[in-house]
Amino acid sequence: MNLPIHKNRTLQLFATIGLLLISSCSSNEKKDTHAGADTAIFVTVSQPSADANQGLTVSGQVEASQTANISTRVMGYITKINVKVGDRVNKGQTLATISNDDILAKRAQADAMITEAEAGFKNAQKDYDRFTALYKQQSASAKELDNITLQYSSAKARLEAAKQQRNEVNATLSYTSLTAPFSGTVTQKMMDAGSMATPGMPLLTIEQSGSYQVSATVPESEISLIKKDAQVTINVDAIHKVINGKITQINQSSENSGGQYMIKVNIPDNEKQGLFAGMYANVAIPLPSAIKTNNTGGQLMVPVSAIEYKDQLTGLYTIGSNHTALLRWVRLGKAQGNQVEVLSGLALNEQFIVSAEGRLYNGVAVKIK
Repeated sequence: MNLPIHKNRTLQLFATIGLLLISSCSSNEKKDTHAGADTAIFVTVSQPSADANQGLTVSGQVEASQTANISTRVMGYITKINVKVGDRVNKGQTLATISNDDILAKRAQADAMITEAEAGFKNAQKDYDRFTALYKQQSASAKELDNITLQYSSAKARLEAAKQQRNEVNATLSYTSLTAPFSGTVTQKMMDAGSMATPGMPLLTIEQSGSYQVSATVPESEISLIKKDAQVTINVDAIHKVINGKITQINQSSENSGGQYMIKVNIPDNEKQGLFAGMYANVAIPLPSAIKTNNTGGQLMVPVSAIEYKDQLTGLYTIGSNHTALLRWVRLGKAQGNQVEVLSGLALNEQFIVSAEGRLYNGVAVKIK
C-alpha cells in the first residue's frame, strides 16, 4: 500500500527539478538577449534613389599633365644612357649622350678658319687705316682707297662667316647631350647604349612628377554641352577613389578620332595620392536637365562609399530580420559622381547601411540611429 505514495513523491521531485531547469534556461536567454543588445553597434541607413544625377559619364585614363619624348637632332651612336625607368630626374640633368667625334673635328676646323680669318682681317684693317691717311694727305688716289676698302670689307665678312660656322658647330655639338626639359620621372626607355640614334626617334620618355590629369573622349552629340572650367567628378575604380576635378581643355576637332572629342580634366595636387599614369577613370559631367540627351531616370543609385569590395565581388550591408548586418552581393553599373548604379541585388525600398560606429561584418548586431 506504501508503494504508490513513494511513486508520487518521486514524480513530484522530478517535476520540481524540471521547473528549476526551465527557469534557469529562461534566465540565461534573457541575459544573452540583454548582452547582445548591449554590444550592438549604431548604424545609419538609407534607401537607394530612383533617379541618377542629371549628367554624362565618359571613360578616360589618368596621365601626367606634361609628357616629353626625348630624342636627338643628330645621327650617331649612343655612347651612354645615364638613367633607367623609374628614375626621378631634375630639369637640365643629362639623360644620354651621342657620339660627337666628327662634330668635334668640325669645330676644330671652324676654329682654324677663324684664326686664319682674324689674321687676314688684321692685315686688311692696317692697309685700310694706312690708305685712309694717305688719301687725306692726297698721297693715294680714290680708286686705291676703294680697292683697299673692298679688301677690308671682304676680310671682315670672312671673319664673321667663320664665327657663325663655329656657332653652328657648337649648336650641333649641344644636341649630342640630351637633357631633361623639366623635373619628372623616366617612364620609358626605348634604346640602349651602342644603338644608332636618328633624328626624331625617341630614346626616353619622361613625365612630370606629381601632376596628373584625365584624358577622356566625349561623343559629338554631347560636346556642345561641355563647358571649360566646369566642375566634374572623377571615379578611379582601381583605387576606389572619387575626386573632384575641373575641365581645363576641350579639343575643337574630332579628326582621326571617329567623332569623339578629347577633353582634359585637371586633378588637384592634394588628390594625387595612390594615382598612377595609365589608370582608367570615369568622369561624371553635370549637364542641364532640360537639354540632356541621355535619360537615366529609373536607375537605382547608392553612394560609392557604401560599397564593400571583396576580391572581384561588390556588395553592401543591409539590415537582417533579426537586427543584424547582412552583406548583400550586388552587381554595379555606371558611376555618376559619388553615386553608382545598382543593376541587381537590391530593391528600391530596401534599407542599406551607409555608415557605422564600429566594424561591420556579417551577423553583427546593429541598432539604427
